[in-house]
Amino acid sequence: MSKRITIVGAGLVGSLLGTVLAKRGYQVRIFERRPDMRTAAGYAGRSINLAMSDRGLRALETAGLADDIRAIAIPMHGRMMHDKQGVQTYQPYGKEGQFINSVSRGDLNKVLMTAAERHGVEIVFNARCTDLDVETATATFELTSGEQISAEADVLFGADGAFSAVRGKLQTRDRFNYSQHYIEHGYKELHIPPDAAGAFQLEKNVLHIWPRHSFMMIGLPNPDGSFTLTLFFAHNGSPSFEELTTREAVTNFFAEQFPNAVPLMPTLLDDYFTNPESSLVTVRCSPWVINSKIALIGDAAHAIVPFYGQGMNCGFEDCSILIECLDHHNGNWSETLSTYARLRKPAGDAIADLALENFIEMRDKVADPRFLWRKKIEAWIHTEYPSKLIPLYTMVTFSAHIPYNEALRIGREQDVLMEEIMSIPAVISEWTSDEGITAIRSVMERRADIAIASGSPS
Repeated sequence: MSKRITIVGAGLVGSLLGTVLAKRGYQVRIFERRPDMRTAAGYAGRSINLAMSDRGLRALETAGLADDIRAIAIPMHGRMMHDKQGVQTYQPYGKEGQFINSVSRGDLNKVLMTAAERHGVEIVFNARCTDLDVETATATFELTSGEQISAEADVLFGADGAFSAVRGKLQTRDRFNYSQHYIEHGYKELHIPPDAAGAFQLEKNVLHIWPRHSFMMIGLPNPDGSFTLTLFFAHNGSPSFEELTTREAVTNFFAEQFPNAVPLMPTLLDDYFTNPESSLVTVRCSPWVINSKIALIGDAAHAIVPFYGQGMNCGFEDCSILIECLDHHNGNWSETLSTYARLRKPAGDAIADLALENFIEMRDKVADPRFLWRKKIEAWIHTEYPSKLIPLYTMVTFSAHIPYNEALRIGREQDVLMEEIMSIPAVISEWTSDEGITAIRSVMERRADIAIASGSPS
C-alpha cells in the first residue's frame, strides 16, 4: 500500500486533504510557498469572504471538522437586494431551514492547518516548488534560505491554486490541455464596520447584493459585527475601475449607485485606494492525473469565478469524493485516481459554467420582475412536486449528492419546462388563481420524476 503523500499547497483544499489522508494512516507532508499565516506578522492573504454550503460541510464532516467551522461561520438564509433608492427586497435561498454560511478565508485556513498538524501532517512553509519528476512523484522545493529539499512520495497532489506550480510543470508535457479565461470584471474589497455598540449595521443573516446590471456589490457578515463588501466591476470601459481614479470620482459614483451603503462606510476612500483591484479567472485543464502518481485538486484543477459561491465547496468536495474512491478501491491508488478524475472533471467543468452564468443572475436578473416571478412559481412547484422539479440553486447549493454536471443538465431541462409553464395564458394572467394552478398541475402531472446519475464511485 502506498503510504507517502506529498501535497503542494497548504491552502483550504491542501490542508483538508492532508487531514483526511492522515486520518487514514498516510504519511503526509504539505509544502507551502507562503509563510505560516498563523504566525507571520501582518500576513493576511486574500480575505474575500467565502460562502460555505452543504457540499463543503459534508467534506468537513469527513474530517470531523464541521462543528469547528460552524463556530466561526454566520448563517445566511437568503439574499437582500438593495436598489438605487435604498429599497430592500428579500429573497430566501431555499426552503425553511436552508442556508449558506459566511466564513473568513483566513480564519478557515488557520483552523484547517491546525487540524492537519493535529493529525500528524508535517507542513513546511516558505517552500517554493521548483521542479517535478513525474515518473517518481518527486518534487523539489526551494526554501527562502536557499536550501533545496527533494521530497519523494508514492502520490503527489497539486493543491496549489489557480496558478499552480505543479500544473505548470505538467503543462510542458505532450497532450496536456490547458486554458485560462479572464472575465472583463475584477473585484475590490471594501468594508462596513460594526456600529459604536459593536452591532451589525445591516441585517445580519443574509447576503446583501446591490445589483446594477453591468456590475454589483455584495456584502457578507463577519462575527465581529462588520461586513466584508466586494465590488465586482469592469476593469475598463464605462463604468469601470479605469474611470474611478480620484477621490471625487469615487465619492460621486458610490453616492449615486450605493446611497444607502455609503453612510455605513467611513473608510470607503481609504479602502478603495488601498485595496488591490484583482482579476477573476477560469482555469480548465486535463488530464488531472498523470502516471497514477500525480493528481491535481481544487483550484489547481478547476479555478472558477466566485459567483455561485462554490469554489471552496467544489474543492472540498474533490477531497470527499477522492476519499470515497479510495475506500471503494481498498487503497489502490491507481484505480482511485482514475475514478476520481472520471467523476470530478465533468463536475469541475459544469460548476465553472454555472459560476459564469450566475454572475449575470446576481448583477442583473435578481432585480428583474419576470425572474422573481419565475422563482416564486419554481418554489411552489418544488414544494408540490419535489421529485419532479428541484430549482437549480437548490441542487447546486443544498445538495451534497447531485453532481454539478447533473445539476447543470437537469437545470437546462427545467429551463424548457419553466418557459412552457410561464407561457400558459392562465399562468400569465395570475398563476395563483385556480385556473393558473390547474394549468401548472396539468403540466407537472405528466412529467416523470427526475433521474439523477450518481456522482460517487459505487
